[in-house]
Amino acid sequence: GDNIDLLGPLGNGFLIRPTSHKLLLLAGGIGIAPLRFLVDKAVKQGLSVTLLCGTPTAHRYPANLLPTGIELVTATEDGSVGRKGLITDLLPDFVDWADQTFACGPLPMYKAMVQMPELKDKPVQVSLEVRMGCGRGVCYGCTLKTRGGLKQVCADGPVFDLDDILWDELNCF
Repeated sequence: GDNIDLLGPLGNGFLIRPTSHKLLLLAGGIGIAPLRFLVDKAVKQGLSVTLLCGTPTAHRYPANLLPTGIELVTATEDGSVGRKGLITDLLPDFVDWADQTFACGPLPMYKAMVQMPELKDKPVQVSLEVRMGCGRGVCYGCTLKTRGGLKQVCADGPVFDLDDILWDELNCF
């Protein structure tokens, strides 16, 4: 096998509140990868988990990465697996059930979530998928504006509260 150099993990991850019992997870595209670890942790803690998983087509559906022992609801944009539509189309049916919501996916998914009245005043953590130039907070290549000022995805994230990010000013990712 080949050797590779790896830098990580970087920043801060998802935090499950001690009072949470029912978790709703949204995985858009490759967003399933970081959520998989959260699912495993939640299941070990005996928490109820519903995972909404969305991809454009069946060819991009990560069947081999999907966990067992949880409620799984899928959507594809072309309807080839699960419901036809975007993952955010599924969200309103599950929001009231959850104590906490976690998401990892593309920027348009988050921008749609911010506009949803169902998520207003709900605890939602999102993991941003961005390139991190240095991974140490030195280059400022992953800086974004938040309600608390400028933050770096590599050092302060990649997980942030959905309502903390100034989404209208975010266009670099």
